[in-house]
Amino acid sequence: MSETAEQGQYQTGYEFVVVANRLAVNRITTPDGSTGWQRSPGGLVTALAPIMTSSEGAWVGWHGAADESLEPFDHEGMHLHPVALSEQEVEYYYEGFSNGTLWPLYHDVIARPLFHRHWWDAYRRVNQRFAEAAGKVAAQGATVWVQDYQLQLVPQMLRDLRPDVKIGFFNHIPFPPPGLFAQLPWRHSVMRGLLGADLIGFQRESDARNFQRAVRDRLGYYIKSEQIYVPLEDETAAPLEGFTADPARGTAPRQLSAPEDGTFRRSEAKAFPISIDTDRIVELANDPKIIARAAQIRAELGNPEHIYLGVDRLDYTKGIRHRMKAYEELLQEGKLQVGTHTMVQIASPSREGVESYQRLRDEIELTVGRINGEFDTMGHTAIRYLHHNYPIEEMVALYLAADVMLVTALRDGMNLVAKEYVAARKDGTGVLVLSEFTGAADQLRQALLINPHDIDELKAAMVQATHLDRDNERKRMRSLRRQVVSHNVQRWAEDFLRRLDQL
Repeated sequence: MSETAEQGQYQTGYEFVVVANRLAVNRITTPDGSTGWQRSPGGLVTALAPIMTSSEGAWVGWHGAADESLEPFDHEGMHLHPVALSEQEVEYYYEGFSNGTLWPLYHDVIARPLFHRHWWDAYRRVNQRFAEAAGKVAAQGATVWVQDYQLQLVPQMLRDLRPDVKIGFFNHIPFPPPGLFAQLPWRHSVMRGLLGADLIGFQRESDARNFQRAVRDRLGYYIKSEQIYVPLEDETAAPLEGFTADPARGTAPRQLSAPEDGTFRRSEAKAFPISIDTDRIVELANDPKIIARAAQIRAELGNPEHIYLGVDRLDYTKGIRHRMKAYEELLQEGKLQVGTHTMVQIASPSREGVESYQRLRDEIELTVGRINGEFDTMGHTAIRYLHHNYPIEEMVALYLAADVMLVTALRDGMNLVAKEYVAARKDGTGVLVLSEFTGAADQLRQALLINPHDIDELKAAMVQATHLDRDNERKRMRSLRRQVVSHNVQRWAEDFLRRLDQL
């Protein structure tokens, strides 16, 4: 295609493009049996949908069905561009490399990551497809924001295709310490893929530092503050091509001082903690119907004095087993009593095609059955376990009903449930028990912070939560709510895009 034709094509493109593993909509079946689309309820869509509608933006992503190709379509002011995936690619790229290799590796190897070359090949192939799709819809000089660990190669692939666009990347999960990241056979390709972005966002300062250290130690690039100096010679070396697992193995640090102008491009790695749609949560928490539903939930549980609540995807990183062990020991020791105290555990189905998740579900359900078998009474249940997805209205009712929120993740990029609970507690009551290994712990310092691996510390915090005097409880919650309300998901998106624009 001629340069003139390319310019004409870009001018009909979109000034703002989001690239994510999934589209911003879910397919639904209507009451009359027909199918349609519904906007996804997640925080990312909530934050970016207004920006997309005001800027005529496009969203590139997979629509959720394997072996099906769809034409681009519009929904509620958003231009959606589906990327097709085969059933094998879903198995290898998504369930395999993304969730069998990267997810456990990036979450401190709580579960053992698997390194399969055919998974990597599929990951690279699918990332190329996403990059090409983004390149086709982006206007000349557009801003393209790539989301999350499934698409870490897209920034450099897109830069190779469209050097005119401005590229941002945000990693929603943790980035591991360099010693753990070094286990990945394709570590250099992943780092170079990410460094194709002008701005790389992370949840925590520690995540950004981990990435910077990995780049310095493994690639030898010069780094000053948050700026990484990417040698242009490395960008032209096609590091993402071929089947070599680690083409730069053994490379020693080279850039001990700033390189000369014209020989490098800057990429910035910086923390941008994500948040929630606080206005929506507060609005629901003030809804009389939801307030009534919260009272009904307490009544259905037998009106205990204290309700402990856990809300998680069913994932081994969430520490569900740890909190159940702590709760069981407190019941055994008589420090908690069924009837006076009740635990509600919501465990949303997750990655049910992955064997490790199937084993986790079996283990959790056996644990719940054992605890209830030992401690249930005729009128009360020790643990009310619910393996379902619930709409946000029901979740807010649960937040209002619960006296203590248990967030015991062993490793979590942020954990938005903690922030949702805080936003919902408009009367200033409620206690948040929060793992120090979540990104939320950096901001929610007035929670009862715990090490979830320390069962005795977790038990002590659970008991402390039920004995806090009301003044202390309200003081803590007021501080937490100020933080959450003033730093919502819209501000997160605006801060990231403002910084990307400055670069």
